[in-house]
Amino acid sequence: MSDRPFTSASFQQFLNEGKLMASRCAKCGALFLPPHPLCTKCYGEEMEWVPLKGKGKLAAFTCVYVAPTFMVEQGFGRQNPYCSGIVELDEGVKISARILGVDAKNAESIKVGAPMTVDFIETGKDAAKKNALAFKA
Repeated sequence: MSDRPFTSASFQQFLNEGKLMASRCAKCGALFLPPHPLCTKCYGEEMEWVPLKGKGKLAAFTCVYVAPTFMVEQGFGRQNPYCSGIVELDEGVKISARILGVDAKNAESIKVGAPMTVDFIETGKDAAKKNALAFKA
């Protein structure tokens, strides 16, 4: 699908384009997200980019009250927590991302197994602008 190398930079380029892409081994069919340049199942070297539907379910989560600096700059912290989690996609792979559309101040209202849909959070300005991966309930 693409001649891009299987690197985090290429993965970020796809995110910036609003696409969620994984790598798949042409030999055994194993799927990797984030993408891998080498299959860790059969050690095959022939990988291909594949688009993912971006649908799945929440597998685990945490509500973050003590935020790293870049999240504090976005207004998050003790008074305004955010949710981060692991989403298991319909294709079977799991990935960590911000979870949107939930009440991080009320963690007991967030349910493991809740349906999730891919979303993107635009960060930075001008040349530093990029999309961060997120999922929404």
